[in-house]
Amino acid sequence: MSTYPDLPTLGGLAWAPALDHPELLATPTAAVLRAWAEAEPRVAAEVAVAEIDPDHADTATLNEVHQLPPSASANCVLVGGRRGEAEKIAACVVRATTTADVNRLVRKLLDVRKASFLPMDRATAESGMEYGGITPVGLPQGWRVLLDSRVVEPGSLALMGSGVRRSKLLVPGDLLATLPGAEVVEGLGIER
Repeated sequence: MSTYPDLPTLGGLAWAPALDHPELLATPTAAVLRAWAEAEPRVAAEVAVAEIDPDHADTATLNEVHQLPPSASANCVLVGGRRGEAEKIAACVVRATTTADVNRLVRKLLDVRKASFLPMDRATAESGMEYGGITPVGLPQGWRVLLDSRVVEPGSLALMGSGVRRSKLLVPGDLLATLPGAEVVEGLGIER
C-alpha cells in the first residue's frame, strides 16, 4: 500500500506530496499551496509534484519522453489587454489538446479591446516563475485565473507547471476548481 493513498500518479514519474517538497516549487507557488491547504485539506494529500529534467519541461517533450497522455496536460498561458488606462491580466488554463480562445472569449471576459499573450520576459518577471513552468498556483493578486471546464472535470487530472522548469504538479481537476480566485469557464479551450 502506498504511503500516500490519495496522491495522484501519472506515468512513471516519481510523484510525492507537493507540500513536502518546496524546493521543487517556485516561491509564490509554495506559498499559495500552503495557504490553500489551510482552507482545503485535500491539497496536502492530493497535490503531487515530480522532479523532471528541465529540458523536458515543454508539454510535447514531457509527454513524449515520459509517455504521458496529452489530454492530461494543462497548459497555462498569460494574457493581457487594456481598456483605456486599465490593464487586465489573466491566466488561462486549457488542455494541451486545445488552445485558449483569446481573441473572442478571453477578450470578452477581460472586457478589453484586444487581448494578447504576455511577452515571455514580462510573464516570467511579473509572475515570479520560470518560462515553461508557469502555473495558475501562485500568480500575483489581481490576475484572474480562468480554468477551462474540461480541465476541472470530476475524475480528471491536471498535469501542469510548478513555477519552475525542473518539476511538474499533478492536481485532481475537481480540486483545481477550488483554487482560491479561480473561475471555471465553459469553452475556454477550443480544439486545434
